[in-house]
Amino acid sequence: MKSATILAFVLCLAFSANAQRRKTTSKKTTRPAAATRTVNAVEIKSGADKVSTQIKNLSKFIYNLGGVSRVIEDLDREIAARKASPNAPELNAKIKRDVITSIKNLRAGLVALEIEFRTKPALRNYLFQIQGISDMSGIAEDQATAGRLSESGKTLLLVVEKLSDTLVAMP
Repeated sequence: MKSATILAFVLCLAFSANAQRRKTTSKKTTRPAAATRTVNAVEIKSGADKVSTQIKNLSKFIYNLGGVSRVIEDLDREIAARKASPNAPELNAKIKRDVITSIKNLRAGLVALEIEFRTKPALRNYLFQIQGISDMSGIAEDQATAGRLSESGKTLLLVVEKLSDTLVAMP
């Protein structure tokens, strides 16, 4: 009898425990995780393509800058020695303006790229590598404006290094 009473008591407890449990309805929310990953992958791929394009643009420009800076330096020497033709100072000034304009255009592309890495969530992980290219291109522009084209080219090489590091860090 004792065991029957204990068994009945345990059964009552089990039923009352189940009655006190709160039934929670689980809402199934479907997250578009695959779609988010796909969007992120597309943004990262697009960012990597833009970094690659800027590396190509800067590399071509730096290559050409070497020859152009030599022409400018030679013209400067000829003008100083009064061995240059009468239109040499105008030609030299035009070449310098063209170089500075090209650096400004390159800088605009680099600024846009850095802004994109700051604003797109998928690219923020790589901001550390690319951060500062806008400032560095501004320094290169200032150097070119001051007539220090070789230094400007070296500064732009540092930008290419930062872009390359960014590209390596990206999947």
